[in-house]
Amino acid sequence: MLPLAKRVRLGISAINWVNEDMHELGDHYTFEDLMRDFTALGFEGTEMCRKFPQTAPEIKAVLASHGLALASWWRGVRFADPSFRQEELEAYRRHVEFLQTAGSRHVVTCEVLGAPHADPSVSSRVILSDDQWKHLAEGLHQAGEICRAAGMQLVYHYHAGTVVEGPEEIARLMRITDPSLVHLLLDTGHALYGGGDPVRYAEMYAGRIAYVHLKDVRKEVLEQAQRENWSFLERVRKGVFTVPGDGCVDFAAVLGALDRSGYEGWMILEAEQDPSVAEPKAYAARGKEHLLRLLEKES
Repeated sequence: MLPLAKRVRLGISAINWVNEDMHELGDHYTFEDLMRDFTALGFEGTEMCRKFPQTAPEIKAVLASHGLALASWWRGVRFADPSFRQEELEAYRRHVEFLQTAGSRHVVTCEVLGAPHADPSVSSRVILSDDQWKHLAEGLHQAGEICRAAGMQLVYHYHAGTVVEGPEEIARLMRITDPSLVHLLLDTGHALYGGGDPVRYAEMYAGRIAYVHLKDVRKEVLEQAQRENWSFLERVRKGVFTVPGDGCVDFAAVLGALDRSGYEGWMILEAEQDPSVAEPKAYAARGKEHLLRLLEKES
């Protein structure tokens, strides 16, 4: 088996520069700014961003002109409420068609029903009932069939402030969904944020992980946020997340577990910081250097 460094493709998320939830963070960056920095940093791909061209053929062509590929594009869904099912599946099908045309092979998918940062009318995240879990699994299976028919994979993104956040919720999702239709996105930062262990997740769900987000967590910020009950967006703004090597996640152990499992595919570097406080290019360079150093040790 090839060493992990030869089996993975390193990408960079535009969210380090341009926040998708809080548009005031990084809104001054242009598409040209992002392309200049991404190519200077030597990444192979990225994920969709509101600053990018919004048609699939155009984004595929313009990224290719910069030596980049579109790895994926986040899709928030509301499958846990069956009244939204048809509407959500129709939108999901269009999303998959976009990504297929753009050359992507993975669809980052997250249940956002009752997530405060997705719906400002909600004060705290929803805890699903047994029936809602059943509806969520059914919807994900239908979405997974759409992906499979397009030659793609649905990768589920557990996420802070959503119905699937912590270890027990992730375990339940994995237990009630079909492994051939619902794959897992390993996000190191959201794992720790939700009270889990990204190394443990990499080991437990080795056969399900088809996509990886690598970001770090500042432990002292997370602990203060928990004491003072900050919202998810407030935590982001105040620096709970950072690039690999700048927080408390043991990336050597994470990469070791992924190496042993035979993982291959995208690893997307993220930070999700306020770019006026943490200059994105400098932080991304620091994070990439840390990852490459660890990947060399695995080879």
